[in-house]
Amino acid sequence: MMMKADKKNKILVVDDMAINLELIKNVFALEENFSLVTVSDGKSAIRKAKTNYFDLILLDIMMPEMDGYEVCKILKSYPTTKNIPIIFLTALNSPKDIKKAFQYGAVDYISKPFSVEELTARVNLHISLKRTTEELIEAKRNAEAAAEAKAIFLANMSHELRTPMNGIIGMVDILKRTELTEAQHEYLNIIESSGENLLTIINDILDLSKIEAGHMELESITFSLRDELRRVMNIMQIIANQKKLPIILNIDNDVPAYVKGDPVRLKQIIINLVNNAIKFTEKGNITVSVENQDTKDGKVRLLFKINDTGIGISPEGQKKLFQSFSQVDKSTTRKYGGTGLGLMISRNLTQMMGGDIGVESVEGVGSTFWFYVFLELSDEESYKKQHQEGEGADIDKTPVHVKLKILLAEDNKINQKVAVLNLNNLGHQVDIANNGKEAVEKFENSGYDLIFMDVQMPGMDGIEACKKIRELEKKSGGVKKIPIIAMTANTSKDEKKKYKEAGMDDYVSKPFKQKELITLFKKYTV
Repeated sequence: MMMKADKKNKILVVDDMAINLELIKNVFALEENFSLVTVSDGKSAIRKAKTNYFDLILLDIMMPEMDGYEVCKILKSYPTTKNIPIIFLTALNSPKDIKKAFQYGAVDYISKPFSVEELTARVNLHISLKRTTEELIEAKRNAEAAAEAKAIFLANMSHELRTPMNGIIGMVDILKRTELTEAQHEYLNIIESSGENLLTIINDILDLSKIEAGHMELESITFSLRDELRRVMNIMQIIANQKKLPIILNIDNDVPAYVKGDPVRLKQIIINLVNNAIKFTEKGNITVSVENQDTKDGKVRLLFKINDTGIGISPEGQKKLFQSFSQVDKSTTRKYGGTGLGLMISRNLTQMMGGDIGVESVEGVGSTFWFYVFLELSDEESYKKQHQEGEGADIDKTPVHVKLKILLAEDNKINQKVAVLNLNNLGHQVDIANNGKEAVEKFENSGYDLIFMDVQMPGMDGIEACKKIRELEKKSGGVKKIPIIAMTANTSKDEKKKYKEAGMDDYVSKPFKQKELITLFKKYTV
């Protein structure tokens, strides 16, 4: 039974014997889904293959002037013909000949005289494989295009969602530094807390989308594990104090002092788990412990446990954990809130670090969430060197009181207002450019000490504007470059690399606060 197809399968048959060509034509003559083209020499075969589309080539080896091996070699060297499956159909059938055929790129080998059943079966097989390969290549191409489209969508969503949050949190930060009554201060704290909670949800959704799109990347930097954990526990204790819950941190002595990995994402996992422990615990305590499970080949396997004395989770409820938008039951969502994304994100992050995550729980007694990750071993010298390079050797010597002339390139009116108020409060003079084109023009016509450049703007974006400013600096022969700081909601590794390649010196993540601006001024002004 011949393979059915929506279009005819086109085969090129190459043989110097007319009787063989006629025989093969007769084999496929009754099959409607095949179309044969025949040639009697190698040069004609190459010419035909280069100028026509073929699904498969049946190629004789023994031919005058140019044998089948040479024809196969040439066809495999051309981009347009290299993927055509070639089956040698020949009387040469010694092991040496068969080996040579495959070395030259053939997909199969049929000895003459051949059986009709064998010939048609092998032809059908390799055409089917070719079709499947083409479909897989097309599917891969479509998947890559979809992934790229999703990445662009995520970048846009990140910008669009964080832009209004920048206005809300930024204005709250400014208002809190004005004279307020006790009641007004309380109202602002509520707005700030609500804004921070909303930003956390936005970040969770964007993080999960990045993970699913394959765009989540981990940093690899040296950090002090104990310092990072103590900072996290200090922050979480403030939250736990509202319920009068003590948080106990236990770190085994054999846990290395310095490791290399992504401290931000590691802390994100811990914060998610400790937050849950606080949320579901009314009395008792929360214990965070870390132990060294294994050290080998320059890596350490660290086991983290977060134990609480809370409501516990049923066996059925445990099965629903670590899934997107999933909580134990609807009453959990109504009573405790949350999106159910934290555990799903934590599972993905632990797996990205080569580990896993799980839970042990008894209803009414409490829960122990555990996870392990692999981190590289490091040392204090590497930490100090990295810290010095990251902070800059002269930052502490830079006077904070320097008054600067700043160019702010930002298209959003609210974000303009927030940034200008922050910068004016610090005593700096600010000019506004509404897009990249205006930023380049203002740079040409005025002398600035520093530029804050929004990345996503209509017309000419911040990346292109930065490139043009760097080109103008080169043409002018200036030795000192103006510091250009990207203002962005997207701080992925790929994006940061793009900012650096465009000539930007640093970035400030939206929504930003005044203290972050002060840090940048210390770093880039003298």
